[in-house]
Parts: sequence; structure tokens; C-alpha cells
Amino acid sequence: MQTDLLEAKVVILGSQGVGKTSLVVRYVQRTFSPNCPSTIGASFMTTKLSVDNCKVRLQIWDTAGQERFRSMAPMYYRGANAAIIVYDITSKKSFDEIETWVQELRRNMADDLIIHIVGNKFDLAATRRSVSFDEAAEAVSNSIGAGYTIHEVSAKDDEGVDEIFIQIARQLVERKYELERQGRLRSNGNVNLDDREQENERTGCCL
Repeated sequence: MQTDLLEAKVVILGSQGVGKTSLVVRYVQRTFSPNCPSTIGASFMTTKLSVDNCKVRLQIWDTAGQERFRSMAPMYYRGANAAIIVYDITSKKSFDEIETWVQELRRNMADDLIIHIVGNKFDLAATRRSVSFDEAAEAVSNSIGAGYTIHEVSAKDDEGVDEIFIQIARQLVERKYELERQGRLRSNGNVNLDDREQENERTGCCL
């Protein structure tokens, strides 16, 4: 039986220092560095996994969190099928900024964009936690709205990281099969999940 192929773009957003790069590197390269340098502009990595007899190729874009690069973010998340907004559970400020990221995505992206909210640095929960999981869930529900998936992970300890990308891949595959049922697949057999042109924005990016 022929295995289907799905190619999708996932963008990582969030404030500076929340561990966006560490999250991506942990998932793709299975490593962790406590002195990971700040991202300049954006960088991306590619990985593959299989979900429900469908091969999924994820292009994961890691964007800079510094304020001076904020205006560049739309250039990098354009064409994304899913977004991961990361905050630091030891930083209330980074959590408060999630709503701004969600609002920006709502203004610029399709309504069916998959969004996951991730609290990183769970390894510091016992000693330095500033935002509880229940507080985060309630605040997101009240200020942003229902329907957003919230995770707490540790890129350092590799706790909960895989589950984020597996869930996103499964949601994308389910959407693919729904599009198949509706007869909206492209003639070449690949899937364009939102009927927008997907751009490989490779220029001007560095680690």
C-alpha cells in the first residue's frame, strides 16, 4: 500500500529566552545546550515522522524573540500550517505576552491555523515556577479563548517535547484525510492544507 506524504510548516514564536531554540534542537537533534545562542532573524530544521500510515515532513521555523526582530516575524510564519507559542513557566512576563502573539496570528493567518501553547522549563517548576498550569489554562481560556492546547515541557530534561510535535502531526494528518474526503487534494498527490502557496524562505536566515 502506498504511504501518503504530508509536508507542513510549523513556526515557533515567543519572547526572548523562553527556550524556543532549545525546544526545536531537543526534538530534531536530541541534544540540549545550556548556552544556546540567541536566534538572529530565524532558522529552520526539518524532520520526518509517521502518523497513521502517513509520512509527515515538518519544516520547523524557529524565530527570534528579541523585540528588534519582531517586525520580521510575519515573513517567517507566512504559509505556516501550525504555530507553537512558547513561554517560560518561571517568567510571568513571557506568559503575559502570549496573547499578543495569538492576536497577531489571528490578524495575519487563516482561521484554521493549529496553535499550541507551551510552557517550557518544567525542570525548574519545583523551585522557580511563576505560572501554574491551572493558572495558564484559565488565563488562556478567559483572554484568548477555548480550543487551544496547552503543554508544559522541559527541553533540558526532554520531558513532553515529542508529544507536542506528534499531536500537531496527527492534527495535520486528520485534516489531510478530511480534505481527501472533500476532494480538495492537489492533482500531484501532495497536500496543500490551506490552499495557500507555501514558500521556502531560506534567504536571510542563520543560526
